[in-house]
Amino acid sequence: MEGTRTELARGLFAPLGPTYDRYANALSFGQDPRWRRFLVSRIPAGPDDTVLDVATGTAAVALELVRQKGCSVVGVDQSPEMLEEGRRRVVLAAETTRIRLVETPAQELPFEDETFDGLTAAYLLRYLDDLPGGLRELGRVLRPGATAALLDFGVPPGPLPRTAWNLWVDVGLPLLGRAISPGWHEVGRFLGGSIRAFDERWPVPRLLTTLREAGFDDVRARRLSLGGCTVLWGRRA
Repeated sequence: MEGTRTELARGLFAPLGPTYDRYANALSFGQDPRWRRFLVSRIPAGPDDTVLDVATGTAAVALELVRQKGCSVVGVDQSPEMLEEGRRRVVLAAETTRIRLVETPAQELPFEDETFDGLTAAYLLRYLDDLPGGLRELGRVLRPGATAALLDFGVPPGPLPRTAWNLWVDVGLPLLGRAISPGWHEVGRFLGGSIRAFDERWPVPRLLTTLREAGFDDVRARRLSLGGCTVLWGRRA
């Protein structure tokens, strides 16, 4: 596959909207919803707040924000196909008054400075062509003191977890993806290499440093599920 990471993400996920949540849950052994719940738990928001959910996709995190926090949510994504499924889910949940979905890339957010009371993003970081610039853009739209929480995959530490992870992403995911659909086979084939490349270039300590340089303080990280996923969070200074 050729193109920027942003373009690759758009092409990969375009055909997956109607099946995304079901198979993401199955292929993560039921962990994906738990990861997203933990992500949302890091955001100190309430009914009077508005949170921006970047790379919202099918609005799973947006709906979890409303469920946990009772806040309003603006969800943004570059994929019209994923947003179509997200809008369907928002309507089914009867949350159209509290959730608004907008088609836009993450690095060109169409909002004024200091607009939002919190920010979430799941599986975004690997697809940012300019990670430091992307983090600065996320921080730009946050009010001072607001928290951003970011979820992404990482290669787990330790020889045994790393070996099991490599076997799953290199063999298990592509095989099961092929059984599901061509689109999921492509995601499974691409996933392992993209995560390893990102993990090598942006290990967690460097990510935390980059968050600080982007204007966040009190930055923290927690590995989930034997280190296969990491949540980073920090307050806009």
